[in-house]
Amino acid sequence: MITVALAKGALLKDSVRRFAAAGLDFTALLEPDNRLLMVPSACGTARALLVRNADVPVYVAYGQAQLGVVGYDVLREHRLPVAQLVDLGFGGCRMAVAVKASSGYRRAADLPPHCRIASKFTACAASFFEALDLPVELIHLTGSVELGPITGMSEAIVDLVATGRTLRDNGLVAIEDLFHSTARLIGHPLALRLDDGALRALVERLEAASRAPLPA
Repeated sequence: MITVALAKGALLKDSVRRFAAAGLDFTALLEPDNRLLMVPSACGTARALLVRNADVPVYVAYGQAQLGVVGYDVLREHRLPVAQLVDLGFGGCRMAVAVKASSGYRRAADLPPHCRIASKFTACAASFFEALDLPVELIHLTGSVELGPITGMSEAIVDLVATGRTLRDNGLVAIEDLFHSTARLIGHPLALRLDDGALRALVERLEAASRAPLPA
């Protein structure tokens, strides 16, 4: 049986739609009263694990799931040994440096050396500022990073931006992008090598489905 790790939250609905287009029905996960963390597909040939976004590559890396759907931002941040298979084309957002709109900074290189940067994605932020040769102090936060510049704890933040509304509502502005993120299909490398054909066939169906518009 194929086990798939799916992320709770913003990616779940479109993930279930992609798998439905590829022949696996996990719609039970979308039921308002669902409390199950492991759900079989309607055909009984696969099952889905419902986990946090950041935990998807962990379950895949340790072999508890052969496939998973996770944001590229999580892959960049945690760098676990999983195979990136398909860009599924939904969940688009960007990782960006943002500052107070009144700060006068127009690009990341304008920030002063050794300033403080708040982020949930400190590994991504560290790589970005190292490439700029700009030494900074990173502060790891797990939520509401926008409060960093607002309270004066940090000069800037590095965070995911979709519409930009949260930034605007809090007087912040994105000044530079690190990378664009979308949902990715990932796989366990050994499971893929030992595959009898079922995994590869599913990956190919998902790849074909990703080229079509998401069903309503």
